[in-house]
Amino acid sequence: MSGSQAPARRPYTLAWDKFQLGLGERTCVMGIVNITPDSFSDGGRFYDTNAAIDHGLALVAAGADMLDIGGESTRPFAEPVDEAEETRRVIPVIRALAGQISVPISIDTTKAAVAAKALDAGARVINDVSALRMDADMGPLAARAGVPLIVMHMLGTPRTMQSNPTYTDVVGEIRTFLAAAIQRAVDSGIHRGRVVADPGIGFGKTLGHNLELIRRMSDFNDLGVPLLIGPSRKAFIRQLLKPADAPDIAADSDAVEIGTQAAIAAAVLNGAHIVRVHNVANTRKTVAIIDALGHAAT
Repeated sequence: MSGSQAPARRPYTLAWDKFQLGLGERTCVMGIVNITPDSFSDGGRFYDTNAAIDHGLALVAAGADMLDIGGESTRPFAEPVDEAEETRRVIPVIRALAGQISVPISIDTTKAAVAAKALDAGARVINDVSALRMDADMGPLAARAGVPLIVMHMLGTPRTMQSNPTYTDVVGEIRTFLAAAIQRAVDSGIHRGRVVADPGIGFGKTLGHNLELIRRMSDFNDLGVPLLIGPSRKAFIRQLLKPADAPDIAADSDAVEIGTQAAIAAAVLNGAHIVRVHNVANTRKTVAIIDALGHAAT
């Protein structure tokens, strides 16, 4: 019986400024730096500016190809943060890291004013979980700056997204949403070759929805852009692993980390180009094996 080959990832080259990422031959690992007091994943461990800077440096040393820095929690039911506070949290960290690392920094925000200040401080990617729906200035800003834009699917807002999320066809509906988001970006003047699509694991999805999205990542190939996925420490992993009728298990526990790596492996085998994670060192090992499997002859 002959072996079967994992679904091939479409190759892309994401090139801008002094950066170039070859996506497809090797999985790109994006390390997360949450500068928030209420993050679900780390409980505010990096809310302090110096702690966040040190964490960013450690993620790069562990093999991160990119850092994603955010100052507003997007966990379910999170309260919004105003522009001034979000700026206060992220700008000193971005400025300090941009002077010390050679990998691109992404600003995770839905506010164009915050993104503009972040770009001035040294960020070179915009990660907009609203997919250009919350701030009309975000698309033109990314176009003028010539930086990559990540557009993500979210059902509603962080405050409402987990209130009975319902779909008739979860993959089809999210693919349609992302196609429209990509077109919004292009219509704003952003080069299509600098747009990345994220199906938004955990953002208005049930356990079953999340598993279906990971299993069918290759169904998003026809969007014609690189695919990013962020399953790291998400509630669906904790839900699968916790004992029946037990309380939620800690997001940063060893069990959840193992589950995260399993989800990452499945997503990459099914077509993900970029994985957004908390533990870069473990992820580098996981994707090294999965990338090798993807290249192996049948």
